[in-house]
Amino acid sequence: MSLKKSLLLIVLILIVDQWSKIFIKTHFFLGESVEVLSWFKILFIENEGAAWGAKLSDVLPVSDSVGKLILTVFRLFAIIGIGYWLFDLIRKKVSPTYVLAVSFIFAGALGNIIDSVFYGVIFDHSSGQMATLFSNEPYGSLFYGKVVDMLYFPMVDTTWPDWVPYFGGNNFSFFDPVFNIADTAISTGVGILIVFNKKAFGKKPGEDETSFTTTDYQESLKE
Repeated sequence: MSLKKSLLLIVLILIVDQWSKIFIKTHFFLGESVEVLSWFKILFIENEGAAWGAKLSDVLPVSDSVGKLILTVFRLFAIIGIGYWLFDLIRKKVSPTYVLAVSFIFAGALGNIIDSVFYGVIFDHSSGQMATLFSNEPYGSLFYGKVVDMLYFPMVDTTWPDWVPYFGGNNFSFFDPVFNIADTAISTGVGILIVFNKKAFGKKPGEDETSFTTTDYQESLKE
């Protein structure tokens, strides 16, 4: 996979991701939802932390603001590392499947980085109102933006039967996490690496493990 194709894929993912987030921010109140199907809803929430809403301050003795800053800075270093990883893979002409997967991961990570770094200074808050893009009264500051999530798939929402020990009568739901296009891109990239690992980590295109190189011939003459 060439650098041009990789960049095109990344740009397309970023456009869809950012368009969806800006649309939700400017057309939904925080917590508002729209049912698309019985098992799929558009639900607007904002994530101040890492995956699944976790906060660094939950595990380290730091304030929420410091934890948020550390997380954003870490994400910036991570995206630089992933970008170098992707460029190096393309330079080495590895499997197109490998490059495709890392391109998805890079695009997704960059999409969420944009939220974390810039959204705090270009939007006002969404509590009880629809946010305004490029507001004169932003809800945060640089590096303190919140990641916008909206894709919700409550495929199962039921109650445990009373006869089930301990869980009986309690609510059971699946799938609870709310995520976005960038998260989907990251998951897709990781999924490609797992499911198609032989293609991703196999030999370079055109490389045949049975080929007999000049070095092999010279070594055979020494025997």
